[in-house]
Amino acid sequence: MSFQWPELLWGLALLPLLVAAYAWLQRRRKRLALRYANLSLVREALARGPGWRRHVPPALILVAIALMIVATARPEGEVTLPTKQETIVVAMDVSGSMRATDVQPSRIVAAQEAARAFVGDQPATTRIGIVTFAGTAALVQAPTHSREDLLAAIDRFQLQRGTAVGSGILVSLKTILPDVEFDLRSNNPRPKPGDGSRALGTTPPKDTPKAPPAPVEPGSMGSAVIILLTDGQTTTGPDPIESAKMAAERGVRVYTVGIGTPQGEIVGAEGWSMRVRLDEDALKNIANLTRGEYFYAGTASDLKKVYEALNTRFTFEKKSIEITALFAAAAALITILAAALSVLWFHRIL
Repeated sequence: MSFQWPELLWGLALLPLLVAAYAWLQRRRKRLALRYANLSLVREALARGPGWRRHVPPALILVAIALMIVATARPEGEVTLPTKQETIVVAMDVSGSMRATDVQPSRIVAAQEAARAFVGDQPATTRIGIVTFAGTAALVQAPTHSREDLLAAIDRFQLQRGTAVGSGILVSLKTILPDVEFDLRSNNPRPKPGDGSRALGTTPPKDTPKAPPAPVEPGSMGSAVIILLTDGQTTTGPDPIESAKMAAERGVRVYTVGIGTPQGEIVGAEGWSMRVRLDEDALKNIANLTRGEYFYAGTASDLKKVYEALNTRFTFEKKSIEITALFAAAAALITILAAALSVLWFHRIL
């Protein structure tokens, strides 16, 4: 638990003083009773007195005061709440390196099988879209609730040459925010002139649209996320880090999944061959920039576990929220209980 105004917790130091004052009042009450009352009557009253019960209401009031002091410090707690994830875009690497067999039976087959399981585990209210990327990126299935369409799109994957991770991020971002335009051929994927930006030194036309909204807190969009799965280094297209910054500026989290082994494997086709290695540093940077998370999958079972973990995160997530109201409500209930016991036992309110 944390507090927004922790300095107010010093008020708890007053509680021992209140206890001391209560004890002093009790002793003073006894002295006055002995001074002014008939001794035999006092002894008789003390013999049949309320005993420990007379201390219960004041003790409850003391607890209520402590809770109210804590409430003024504005406590925050981490709670697990259902998410409101409406759209998930899965960006899948379909470059030629995905035919490598260091992940059995192959990287692409393992990725397809895990993606199918992930789609099947999502709530029916969640829309899922699928983007594939190799030398270029394309939306192969617009966000939909139809699991049959999604599974058919996954089955249609065709391997191609090149790996444009940045393009995969941008097309996924465009799927979530269709009003934003990007130049996918550029190495610096800033919004294109015509969507609120212009080339330096040029005069905008009179009908230039409004500037795009100011950047928001990374990860602040709670209704949509991107899952990026890839096995290799970027070989073409926009810089993936710049693409990730664009996602971060719009609050979209990117969860990255690296599939493959650290040593990689030599793959080849149509007269070419190369060793394909996983660029974990780039994927970690993408996740960190967007407040997402990086996962490594060295085997097919690891990949399934990654998707299971993601499914849990998208169903429930831990959030830090202010719980002042809980402490205030507890203080109010305890105060009411103290008053009720005082009326029941002593026919007076405290």
